[in-house]
Amino acid sequence: MKKDQFLTRRRALLAGAAALGAAGTAGAVALGGGEGPARRAAAPAAGPRARAVLKPSAYRLQPLTGYGPPRAAHAPLPVRHEPFLRMSGRGRTMLLTFDDGPDPRYTPHILDTLAKYEVHATFFVCGEQADWNRDLLARMADEGHVVGNHTWSHPLLTTLTRARIRSEMKRTSDVIEDAYGQKPQWFRAPYGAWNRAAFQLGADLGMEPLAWTVDTLDWTTPGTRSIVHRVEDGAAPGVVVLSHDAGGDRSQSVRALKEYLPELLDSGYHLTVPRRPDA
Repeated sequence: MKKDQFLTRRRALLAGAAALGAAGTAGAVALGGGEGPARRAAAPAAGPRARAVLKPSAYRLQPLTGYGPPRAAHAPLPVRHEPFLRMSGRGRTMLLTFDDGPDPRYTPHILDTLAKYEVHATFFVCGEQADWNRDLLARMADEGHVVGNHTWSHPLLTTLTRARIRSEMKRTSDVIEDAYGQKPQWFRAPYGAWNRAAFQLGADLGMEPLAWTVDTLDWTTPGTRSIVHRVEDGAAPGVVVLSHDAGGDRSQSVRALKEYLPELLDSGYHLTVPRRPDA
């Protein structure tokens, strides 16, 4: 699939998620902030590709506070019923995560900024994008970043069959393993829309589910300063920040990272990557 087709589908699904809503997805759980269907409403009449508008969240889960007892080596992953929203760590630890990429227009600039400050981040990549940009996944591996699975084509999983969900996950994991050098250990559902099948199939493929606690809303292109303020206002130990390095014009996201990253470091935060509960 061509990149422009991918972006067109991304925008269409974004609006479709709002029309569907949480009530129409039996067994679904929308988590983590602005990407979930529960946070979207239909856009004003402005053509079929109009971007959805924001709506206050109707449902939020409290952050998880622990992982439970360690599991035996090589034992199957337990099937979780909600994703991790926070990560444990000593002191002022935070996670930066970037979804939907990689994109050769924006991801290299984000990687350059992270390298400048010697910070590692987590990139939840879409298989279609990753397949076109395997060199960027190789660079992520070389520079110590974590690459997670964000499905192949960024669909709304709560509308798919189990077979289709597995295909979306498995194809992406295969591309990541080939280009990055190892299978992904983390999975994030598109739009933050989770259901039982997503948790079960992710565990079958050896992945833990990870959501977020601070949504920069950078996909709405609100302005660089707005993105910076959302990160700085939401900063706290264990916070997982959601940003995007693809799926649209991400120049604001690139500029915002250059501003808030040194501020977080100067404030004593340690920016790191997620650790498996059994690690």
